[in-house]
Amino acid sequence: MQAVIMGQLRVISVLLDFILLSAMCAGRDVDSSYVTCGSLVKLMNTRHSVRLHSHDVKYGSGSGQQSVTGVDSADDANSYWRIRENPNGICQRGEPIRCNQAIRITHLKTGRNLHSHHFSSPLSNNQEVSAFGENGQGDDLDVWAVQCSGIFWERDDAVRFKHVGTEVFLSITGEQYGHPIRGQREVHGMSLPNHHNYWKVMEGVFIQPSNDPVQHDEL
Repeated sequence: MQAVIMGQLRVISVLLDFILLSAMCAGRDVDSSYVTCGSLVKLMNTRHSVRLHSHDVKYGSGSGQQSVTGVDSADDANSYWRIRENPNGICQRGEPIRCNQAIRITHLKTGRNLHSHHFSSPLSNNQEVSAFGENGQGDDLDVWAVQCSGIFWERDDAVRFKHVGTEVFLSITGEQYGHPIRGQREVHGMSLPNHHNYWKVMEGVFIQPSNDPVQHDEL
């Protein structure tokens, strides 16, 4: 119960900070088309139209770590992820993310990083994807490279995320869970690039170099 309350307070605190800063720069015309370091986003799989999601529910097999799924709902607060620097690099707040740059993707509510490793996923027998670590700190298997076609990751681009440690692609192929997360889709790693591993930024707040976030749709 305490962990749930702390997670809810973390989400409320971060969202209030972003909303306050958005109000301070309301009416300002900021021209930026890039995903930037520090931005808070939802990511949608373009093949299956579900958003990357996590929650404090552990896998019952494999690693036993926090599960990562795909959900249909566009307004679930458990689908917010923060784009961060990788453990061995630095990205300045508001700096555009370069194509092929290595990053961490941290779940807002639980503070755990998008992660993969050599465990089989429970439904499709692909590679398990989990959320790992505490307060944004994990290990070198939390690192993903953004694969896009230009110089920087553009907000409207469909991109792939390649796991640096094991070289799989973040993917969904449509398998659905039963109880206790009925209807949510399995997220896993696939060894080959294909139409199941394209992702696009949807709702979110994008941080600019001036430290002002720009509201993008939902917040």
